[in-house]
Amino acid sequence: RMTKQIISTDAAPAAIGPYSQAVRTGNLVFLSGQIPLDPATMDVVEGGFEAQADQVFRNLKAVCEASGGSLDQLVKVNLFLTDLSNFGVVNTLMEQYFSQPYPARAAVGVKELPKGVLFEAEGVLALS
Repeated sequence: RMTKQIISTDAAPAAIGPYSQAVRTGNLVFLSGQIPLDPATMDVVEGGFEAQADQVFRNLKAVCEASGGSLDQLVKVNLFLTDLSNFGVVNTLMEQYFSQPYPARAAVGVKELPKGVLFEAEGVLALS
């Protein structure tokens, strides 16, 4: 029987719907999509795409740490951008937040995201 452990932290935005910030089963943690909300205010951060992407990675980092892991234990990351011309900014930020070997990744251009944000990311963490 599969067991599900719910991961929750105040260091990342509270869920804005019927979902958990992350769910652990075995040594895998499935992280819900993070958008650029400030966990304290639940407002979208100001400052354009780079500020939004930075907040998304900070939120993902907080959920990884709440599950007992770190960003470097992410094995797969899915990125959603409303404008793929911002892809270079994401690469630069990922080099700051992640070290090699980098996770597997997909980047998808989407029409829109919740609350009108420009970027969302989610992933799968493998705990040792």
